[in-house]
Amino acid sequence: MKFIAAVAALLVATVANAQVAWSDCAPAGTADMTVSAFSVTPYPLCIGQNVCATVVGTLSTPVIAPAKLAVSGKYLGRVVYSDNQDLCAILLAAGHPCPLPVSTTSITACILVKPSAPANINVQLTVQALNGNNHILFCQAATVVAQNCA
Repeated sequence: MKFIAAVAALLVATVANAQVAWSDCAPAGTADMTVSAFSVTPYPLCIGQNVCATVVGTLSTPVIAPAKLAVSGKYLGRVVYSDNQDLCAILLAAGHPCPLPVSTTSITACILVKPSAPANINVQLTVQALNGNNHILFCQAATVVAQNCA
């Protein structure tokens, strides 16, 4: 059963319009979802504007409240960006209330890239979704760049 949880990727973009290479960062065997695709739009993303993320994968258990989304960005080993949100609220805004069944096949949701996001530097971004039972739903990581847009 497929699950697309567009929750992640608050400040996801790359330099010079190159494709972001996302990788699974969940410890082996711990995630309740196997991610088969992850993407964000617009590309590149803009600080202070919405970014929409799509996650495709196989979910082994429903997403239940109080699910959480944690985004952390590091530059030279120091945290330069942090955002924690209610995953069920993000999913509800996209028209998919919790509990989200394992049969869900496609979700795209949008969230604001915080104005405090650093501009024009390579940030090691980690996007982790936790289910309401505190199990890891998924974790994705990539080197990204955010920018100020006109």
